[in-house]
Amino acid sequence: MQTKDVLYELRTKNGFSQDELAQKVFVTRQAVSRWETGETVPNTQTLKLLSEVFQVSINTLLGSEQKLICQCCGMPMEDDIISRNQDGSFNEQYCKWCFADGKYTYSDMDELIEVCVKHMVSDDFSEQQARAYMKQRLPELDYWKKYEQLSDNGEFEQFKKQLIDEINALEIEGMPKVDALNALVGRFVNLEYPLAGGNTAKFLDDNVTYLGNQLPSEFGGERCFGILACMDFILICTYEAEGANPELVLYKKR
Repeated sequence: MQTKDVLYELRTKNGFSQDELAQKVFVTRQAVSRWETGETVPNTQTLKLLSEVFQVSINTLLGSEQKLICQCCGMPMEDDIISRNQDGSFNEQYCKWCFADGKYTYSDMDELIEVCVKHMVSDDFSEQQARAYMKQRLPELDYWKKYEQLSDNGEFEQFKKQLIDEINALEIEGMPKVDALNALVGRFVNLEYPLAGGNTAKFLDDNVTYLGNQLPSEFGGERCFGILACMDFILICTYEAEGANPELVLYKKR
């Protein structure tokens, strides 16, 4: 699709008139009309405003003219997994797993490889092949090329260590000690917990990236522990395969 088609589709899908969209991005109705006929295209600043209004990336507004690849892990990206800056705008360089709340979540290439390989193995792609591919691919990406410039001097790693210590200090019965926390996007781990009276509740934001892990229960059986944490809270739960029958064990404000 061309930019003119994308803008028309997004405007009508969201129920905006040309006048209403023009007011939201501080241009005239005639400017919106010219975009939609293909006579002109929005400038860079206006594209940023349109991105905020429609909650899509600038790449999408431009008709997905380039294939976005996370410059930390190499994952192809669609709008729903593109990371965001602290002001809520899209950061089209990274996925939600590798950049969250203005922080880069990986400082160790080997750790990232271990996380990625688990999701890459298939009948046609062995663990050895996946590991070899990542070892070759990651050094080619901008984040690892510029790591010294982008590094936060270990602050995020220190924050993860602090969280691990706090979680282990809770001494949850049957839960093994936590030794690592990985980036987890909210919508993939936002389980719905049963409450008293037949109600249910979710505690996460689908669009936020958290730190967490899954651990087997020391009691055995099919249930395992799920750990999720951020600056504001620690959540511990148990569930069966694929997140079935979740039970909230602990929700603690930090």
